[in-house]
Formats: sequence, structure tokens, C-alpha cells
Amino acid sequence: MRPVDSPRFARTLHPGAWWLWALGLAVAASRITNPLLNLVILGVAGFVVMARRSLSPWGNAYGAFLRLGLMIVGVRVILQALLSSQSQGIHVIVDLPSVPLPSWLAGLKLGGLITWEAVLVASYQGLQLATILCCIGAANSLANASRLLRAVPGALYEAGVSAVVALTFAPQLLSDAQRVRSAQRLRGYNAKGLRGFRRMAMPVLEGGLDRSVQLAAAMDSRGYGRATNTSARVRRLSAALLVVGLLAVAVGCYGILTSSAASWTGFPSLGLGGAACVTGLAAGGLGTMRTRYRASPWALPEWAVAGSGLAVAVGVFWVAAGASADVQAYDPMVLPAAPLLVVGVILLGAFPAILAPRPVDGQP
Repeated sequence: MRPVDSPRFARTLHPGAWWLWALGLAVAASRITNPLLNLVILGVAGFVVMARRSLSPWGNAYGAFLRLGLMIVGVRVILQALLSSQSQGIHVIVDLPSVPLPSWLAGLKLGGLITWEAVLVASYQGLQLATILCCIGAANSLANASRLLRAVPGALYEAGVSAVVALTFAPQLLSDAQRVRSAQRLRGYNAKGLRGFRRMAMPVLEGGLDRSVQLAAAMDSRGYGRATNTSARVRRLSAALLVVGLLAVAVGCYGILTSSAASWTGFPSLGLGGAACVTGLAAGGLGTMRTRYRASPWALPEWAVAGSGLAVAVGVFWVAAGASADVQAYDPMVLPAAPLLVVGVILLGAFPAILAPRPVDGQP
């Protein structure tokens, strides 16, 4: 066995494998409203992050996404309680004074009855959205976003640079905030709340502006935005294939998610659209000359990690399509059951904690 094929060989896993694994968990979460199953997905993602995160600044991003997920659940419950016009359930928590709204806001209310059933439904929906967000946060914690640029096709080089810059914004912001907070503590200042935020916001903003200027200078020195020698005919063909492929992929996703759609709008349309997109990207990258220094390998651990996420997404799609995955918080209000088969499928996403190699800088 080659060293790169062994999980015991410490190396940096290809970032694309981590993102495919995280997207598989996110797709599974998008099909589930059962809060217990969403908590299992959160636990699986957190377990893998704790086992295989690096000591880099973005390694602590998962905790920030968890806190953001809690905020999303709270905001979703508040909006449901105060603004939703749907009266769900009979167990009333409080009857707030109702404020009349104009006719063009007929779908909303302000005040009125707030029931336990409506709060639980909002909590389930907010937890589902928070789980999807935390899956993306797990990818940010495990993968170096800047290394994704090496795997981007030549036709999407400029778009890839923009995406990488956007993905690295949150980890770099957290790193700057931790650096400023540590510096303030060394100087004997440890204020919290709004006052501490005001003193920390300006240094963080200044650091972000300096980093943007340095990034622009580095991109300019490396010839970013240079013109290529691709002919107009090839560019038109590539654009047409991409547009047709993306439309076919959208139709295929609709056919998969909708049971009443025609059979040809499912996996056949998705496969043809994916093939058209790949062909268009390959044709568009013919005139773009790129070199790679120390290219990231795609070996057996990458296939195992990506396959784990794909197995969770496909398994949840086929197994959790019934009432076990979709619950409603109506009377009687009981804790929803967590079917063992669905839980077993979700636990397949924890295998990267064993199959993925340790990061080069070691475990925390």
C-alpha cells in the first residue's frame, strides 16, 4: 500500500473530499425534520471535526457555526411566535395583544395566540436549518479553503478565486478576533458586552482591510485576470453546454425531490446535465494554462471520506422518506421516535474520523 493510501500516514486530506462529505450530511439534513435525527447529524459532524481538525486558525470555526445555529433557532421561534398567521395546536402559552395590520400584510400577524405546537414546529425547522449550516461549518473547520483553488477547473479560475476568498472570510475573521482579544487581555483589558465589542471591532476591521489590500497585490503580481487565447467559438460552446447542463441538473433535482414528477426528470436528467457541465468546463479550460506546485493527491482516504458523505445522503433519501423523518408537533405532543435504521445510515458519516489521515500539524 502506498503511504498516501494509509490512514496512519499523516498528511493533509484533499479539501474537496471534506466538502463532499459535508455536503452529503447537509443534503441528508435537508430531508429530515425529526429533531433527534438532526441532533445525530450534528453529533456526527462534531465528532469528525474533533477527531480530524488541524491546529490552523480555521480549525475552530465549527464552534462559531454552532453558536450561529443556536441564534437561528431562537430567531425562528421568535418570528413564528410574533409574526406567523398560522394557528397551530390547542395548547396555548400566552395570548398577546394583537395589533391590526394593513390588508397588504394579510399573511402576517403581530401578537395573538402563541401555542406550544407552533413553537415546537418553529424549533424543528430552525434546528434543520442550523444543522445544514453546521455541516458547512464542519467543512470550513476541516478543509483549507485556499487549497480548493488548485482543484478548480481552468474555465472557472476567476470564479474559484472569488469563492475561495468568500469561504476564507469567516475563519480569518475569527482568527483576527482571537488575536485582538488576546492582545487586549495581555494589556489588562478584559471588557465584555457591547463595550468590549466596540473596542475589538475597529482592529478587526483594520486587519480585514489590510488583508484585502495584500490579497489584491498578490493576485495582481500573479497575473490574475489575464486574457487567454481561447477562441470565441469555444467560449460560446462552453457557455451553451454549461447553461444547458445547469438547467438539466435543476430539472433532475426537481424530479428527485418530487414524487409526482415524470421519471425522465430524475436521475436521467441529472446525469445528462452533469455530463454537459463537465464537458463545458473541459472545453472552456483548454485555453487556460495553469501550473500546480505540489498538487494534492486524491487517494483511497479521499474516496472513503467522500463516499461516506454520499452514502449518508443516498441512504437518508431512500430510507427516511416516511413519517420517521418528517414529524409534526401536533396533539398529542410527544417526543418523536428516532428509527434505528435511519440513525445507522447517519452514523456512516462518522467513518472519516477513522479513515481520514491525521493532519500534518497533529491533533489538538
